[in-house]
Amino acid sequence: MEKKPAFLCRNPHELYSLRMQRNREKMEREKTEQHQNQFKRKLRVCVATCNRADYSKLAPIMFGIKAHSDEFELEVVVLGSHLIDDYGNTFRMIEQDDFDINSKLHTIVRGEDEAAMVESVGLALVKLPDVLQRLRPDILIVHGDRFDALALATAAALMNIRILHLEGGEVSGTIDDSIRHAISKLAHYHACCTRMAEQHLIAMCEDHSRILLAGCPSYDKLLLTHRKDDYMDIIKSWLGDKVQDRDYIVALQHPVTTDIQHSIKIYGLMLDALLSFNKKTLILFPNIDAGSKEMVRVMRKKGIEQHQNFRAVKHIPFEQFIQLVCHAGCMIGNSSCGVREAGAFGTPVINLGTRQTGRETGENVLHVRDADTHNKIYHALELQFGKRYPCSKIYGDGSAVPRILKFLRSIDLDEPLQKTFCFPPVKESISQDIDHILETQSALAVDLGGTNLRVAIVCKRGNILKKYTENNPKTFEDRMCLILKMCKDAIQDAVSINCRILGVGVSTGGRVNPQEGVVLHSTKLIQEWSCVNLRTPISDALHLPVWVDNDGNCAALAEKKFGHGKGVENFVTVITGTGIGGGIIHHYELIHGSTFCAAELGHIMVSLEGPECSCGSRGCVEAFASGMALQREAKMLHDEDLLKVEGIDKLCEPITAVHLITAAKMGNSKAEAVLHKASTALGVGIVNILHVVNPSLVILSGVLGSFYQEPVQHVINQRALKSAQSIKVVSSHLEEPALLGAASMVLDYATRRTY
Repeated sequence: MEKKPAFLCRNPHELYSLRMQRNREKMEREKTEQHQNQFKRKLRVCVATCNRADYSKLAPIMFGIKAHSDEFELEVVVLGSHLIDDYGNTFRMIEQDDFDINSKLHTIVRGEDEAAMVESVGLALVKLPDVLQRLRPDILIVHGDRFDALALATAAALMNIRILHLEGGEVSGTIDDSIRHAISKLAHYHACCTRMAEQHLIAMCEDHSRILLAGCPSYDKLLLTHRKDDYMDIIKSWLGDKVQDRDYIVALQHPVTTDIQHSIKIYGLMLDALLSFNKKTLILFPNIDAGSKEMVRVMRKKGIEQHQNFRAVKHIPFEQFIQLVCHAGCMIGNSSCGVREAGAFGTPVINLGTRQTGRETGENVLHVRDADTHNKIYHALELQFGKRYPCSKIYGDGSAVPRILKFLRSIDLDEPLQKTFCFPPVKESISQDIDHILETQSALAVDLGGTNLRVAIVCKRGNILKKYTENNPKTFEDRMCLILKMCKDAIQDAVSINCRILGVGVSTGGRVNPQEGVVLHSTKLIQEWSCVNLRTPISDALHLPVWVDNDGNCAALAEKKFGHGKGVENFVTVITGTGIGGGIIHHYELIHGSTFCAAELGHIMVSLEGPECSCGSRGCVEAFASGMALQREAKMLHDEDLLKVEGIDKLCEPITAVHLITAAKMGNSKAEAVLHKASTALGVGIVNILHVVNPSLVILSGVLGSFYQEPVQHVINQRALKSAQSIKVVSSHLEEPALLGAASMVLDYATRRTY
């Protein structure tokens, strides 16, 4: 008999169950495919720009998104003063950058007063819903603290569009603060520029996992382009052929909407001071805030546009503007560019009034908060014009865009849209492992020794994350080239290991002026290393602040931050290595002395007729107890065949201090006598220190530190005054005191501003 198919043998109930199971499996497959397709779909990112200033921050991100067109779909909305002729029709520069503008919205109600600003917000709210409904972005990127941006954030939030807010959490001191914080509360994600801004957002109950510490995107562009060779052509095109580098002023003053009349008065005083100062000045028109029309009237009343020393302009392309700021003798006004971008070049800045009072600033900014007289502003110009300051990277390190793109990729569109707030108490985050949320604050440490040149990436906990070692070149030029190359390699590697480099600390032998970053006199071990300015070339090349001190002081700083000296008010560190050096901490501060030769502990004389020292004198501690002194004595014993140890033939390898110590431990009386003399000399030198500065602790650092600890303590007990005999001598547990001390200069200053 022919066999029936299986489905004909089943009853109707079984067939129904089978069909249902197959339907369920089909639905599951479709759901999985739909989910996978969602992941494959490009992320639609809408960037909305309102004016020339925010475009300079948004443009690098837009270029980054456009460069990754396989992952992102860029949509551009232009509104605000971009579309106004009086402000330069700056939407054209967006088109010149080859971006397709999806929508242009005329949202500004003219009048330049408080009512016009409110009406402009209302007009934007009327027009934006249609645009956002048509574009249907996955995420809207909004920048800063402008009233136009508040309208954008309000519309997007009410239409359930995710918002990424740039530069939230900052404090400036005007109505901008209120608008900025309001946008932050509407935004779902945040890309902030500084650690302090990040902490402000956390204090505002924003979710820490949705905050990215990125840095300012404009730094990505300005750090790459400001060193172009054609800068003089740009300067001359805006200010004339006779103007020289650093011999002109850039002025940019905006109205303060909470005190319009006072800001107009300051503007007039600034113009009077600039007229009196008699330098070529490039002055930009103020922004469109309430009061700007009156400020322009003041400018025209004083004849600024016709004056031979002034060039008044409505707009300058960003690439050219940063060149002009970089090479200016001074920048004056109240623009955020003065306290942010100008710091990256070390350009002197005079900040007038209260508009930027709360901003974090570098050393280059001189505040004239109460700018109520012409003389006060003129005096500030005299103080600042023509100076140069260390480069500051408070607001960015040139890697903001890659971080922001990485952050965008991590956004899960399946996450609930509704924001959740992290209400107090807010726990301070000690460490973070989520690489796109928080990077490790780190320093570049450079140690210039007689033989080796070393560079290390050191985190703020004192861990050396990566170290590079090369032979120290013999000439100045080769040495500087190698330092810069090793530092640049380390900075590149720091990104891959999730570190943010805050600055560079340099430890070097010799006498150093740390205030100027200059090596005054070098040791004989490092050639061509006297009267050398280290700070300026390193800072200019790396765009990072630089600190310099000698290796002894760095060892003391290392102990103060990471070693036995942590929390100790008064202590002395003595380095016992190739030479003898050290540093003195008194009332928690490092002592440098009037001519920067305090704590030259190796050159304390302990004998009038002792051996010759490398400094040219005789009887110094270093001439008795340093590694070189012990090596000298060991060679003399070896040459006289007196370094014998029972069971060991005459040594053929190079003789070092190690052989002397080994021989003494094995009972060689001549070696024991040499080491006893060396220990006594070092101990007597330290007793002298105890009687002068009276520390509570002595820390012996370096390769010979553990060997000298016990005999030095014995000398103190025998020879020191009774009140000083209780002072303890300990051996350092730090393996790299010079590198750690160099790093501590950066970490202490950059994180707490205490050094």
